[in-house]
Amino acid sequence: MLQSDVQLDAKGLACPMPIVKTKKAMNDLADGQILEVQATDKGSKADLAAWASTVGHQYIGTTEDGNVLYHYIRKCANDTHAEKVFEQTIANEEIAERLAKGGLLLDVREAAEFAFGHIEGAKSIPMGDLDARLAELNKEQEIYVVCRTGNRSDLAAQKLANAGFTNIYNVLPGMTAWSGELTKHV
Repeated sequence: MLQSDVQLDAKGLACPMPIVKTKKAMNDLADGQILEVQATDKGSKADLAAWASTVGHQYIGTTEDGNVLYHYIRKCANDTHAEKVFEQTIANEEIAERLAKGGLLLDVREAAEFAFGHIEGAKSIPMGDLDARLAELNKEQEIYVVCRTGNRSDLAAQKLANAGFTNIYNVLPGMTAWSGELTKHV
């Protein structure tokens, strides 16, 4: 294992809890200290990397031991900036109508989450694959980004906006509150 100043046990927790616990732990660190986050949620790798970059901490990397991911994040207090929240949002209830007009629903949850239940017609690009797959998306099309709770999709929407996409909406509150039909590929 790599050297760290503080260890955080987030094993067994699902999104958004690893990030919630990481935020709290980072508040207690001194500038330059390294936090090791132990997690079993596969999505935590992309989530923590994206979160760290949005708030100005240094995401160092992740190692794996069995089913446990060890994430390393260095606190950078001097260049930490206020956490951004993506401004353009859309409610779950508005999605069907907007999709009928030619919008794209982008599901940024992990492949397993998508397989066990997603909105018909959604395109699956897990958060960790987004940078490498930006070319699959049309910058002119309205894109509605969805995840389980609105947290990962917020980070993904920011990433798309930074890449020059202009018609981006974060779907709130996300799949946990979706009451429509679900398609499964299991």
